[in-house]
Amino acid sequence: MSRTPRLPSGLLRAAACTGLAALTLTACGSGAGTGTAGSGSGGVKVGLITKTDTNPFFVKMKEGAEKAAKEDGVQLMTAAGKFDGDNAGQVTAIENMVAAGVKGILITPSDSKAIVPAIEKAKAKGVLVIALDTPTEPQSAVDALFATDNLRAGELIGRYAKAAMKGKAAKIATLDLAPGVSVGVQRHNGFLKGFGVKDGDASVVCSQDTGGDQAKGQTAMENCLQKEPGINVVYTINEPAALGAYTALKAKGREKDVLIVSVDGGCTGTRAVKDGRIAATSQQYPLKMAAEGVKAVVTYAKDGKKASGYTDTGVTLITDRAQPGLTSKDTAYGLDNCWG
Repeated sequence: MSRTPRLPSGLLRAAACTGLAALTLTACGSGAGTGTAGSGSGGVKVGLITKTDTNPFFVKMKEGAEKAAKEDGVQLMTAAGKFDGDNAGQVTAIENMVAAGVKGILITPSDSKAIVPAIEKAKAKGVLVIALDTPTEPQSAVDALFATDNLRAGELIGRYAKAAMKGKAAKIATLDLAPGVSVGVQRHNGFLKGFGVKDGDASVVCSQDTGGDQAKGQTAMENCLQKEPGINVVYTINEPAALGAYTALKAKGREKDVLIVSVDGGCTGTRAVKDGRIAATSQQYPLKMAAEGVKAVVTYAKDGKKASGYTDTGVTLITDRAQPGLTSKDTAYGLDNCWG
């Protein structure tokens, strides 16, 4: 980011915290370079690296981190990949943050395996590294994980779909994320487990990757319908992919007789559940992940205590068509707790 000579420092700070380009590091938050009275943490820098800076999930995650950083009087540096899967960009962001002197880094890995060497280098320099939302492979590569139980999130909507089919023979399409991303694998496997099927079963008639993108979700659904026009259950990695699938189904006049289930619980997705485009979704809570991550770094800076292990930040089945034997909340609750 270019700077204009002799620009007042207050304007410089304001400019640094707006118009963030992908992979540009930005220091934000109150107490930057000064400190908060009595906290002893004013000079602490915390890094947040998300997969992208456009997905509403990660926008909300950033908001949660910014709020927590302001409350604790620490500096927040943020960066994001140019696209979901941009491992090289995330590696560069880690290196830049370590060079800038962060005490801890919060990261949603784009590639759960490929990011590990960069994380190990950061940890070797005394930086606390916490994964948010997406675990690394192995999970022990980071100090701690704050995330949705993605296997459970998938299982909840799998069980829901099974119950909603009421014994009718299923022809299932799975619209997945991308190879190598653990969150996608876990949600997919959870859905199959909840529905009581396995990959390779005759009832799973089509599987396509979408990158979690709405346009790609539409294309994937179109491809699946060409392969098997009788699809009647659609699992999607997230709600943008679900809405893409709905568009493709509507174009074929099939939107009323195909059950779509998803994961995320964003406001747009929850409204789609309310108006019937999606039957159910598993809602997760990105703001909580980020806020707890920032506070864990602050604790580490104050007393050297490292967060460890896995912290489940919760998941809730959201639907207005509850099924017997399944605990769920309606869309009124979902809209009160959604993001984006």
